[in-house]
Amino acid sequence: MSKKLVIFGTGDIAQLAHRSFRLDSDYQVVAFTVDSTFIHESQFCELPLVAFEEVVERYPPADYEMFVAIGYSKLNALRKEKYTHAKAMGYRLASYVSSAATVLNDGAIGENCFIFEDNTIQPFVQIGNNVMLWSGNHIGHHSVIGDHCFLASHVVVSGGVQLGVQCFVGVNATLRDRIKIGDRCVIGAGALILSDAEADGVYLGTATERSRVPSHRLRNL
Repeated sequence: MSKKLVIFGTGDIAQLAHRSFRLDSDYQVVAFTVDSTFIHESQFCELPLVAFEEVVERYPPADYEMFVAIGYSKLNALRKEKYTHAKAMGYRLASYVSSAATVLNDGAIGENCFIFEDNTIQPFVQIGNNVMLWSGNHIGHHSVIGDHCFLASHVVVSGGVQLGVQCFVGVNATLRDRIKIGDRCVIGAGALILSDAEADGVYLGTATERSRVPSHRLRNL
């Protein structure tokens, strides 16, 4: 018998979550919810859309679970806020782990996590609550991913890394082994982190600049 799920959100991530839970889990998505001020239609993805202020009456926590499908807005603070609120309302927060991910850490994954396809999670990794891992990341052995983090695609987290809470790690960033990343750090796309990073740090990769040579003058192309 499938478990019944309400998804918080009506954006792209909510649509992706609906598809993933529907096609690749034992959950049945029955409704969506957002704050009443953001409701402009009665349905989303052809399912009922109800006000978050009324969701307990319509879909009580004793019978339904919830997933908060929000991205890294305000450095994951908005997702953290709604996750915390849903828990206070009594909901169990569901996690989705793609069947196309390689998960070798004996299920040490928190609640309200979303792990896309092609992630490799090595043995002895610990993943906290409310974590999003987009496609194709490598999470090295004995690493710890703190609560409320968001890792974009193709991030390399080497072995023994400790990533603090509420961090954002951009596409193709690399974290060397056995370093500590403080809470609420932003690590930009393509950044290379070789040593410990203090809390609230911003680390940006170097953007590729346009060449002075125009494309029509390139040889052997």
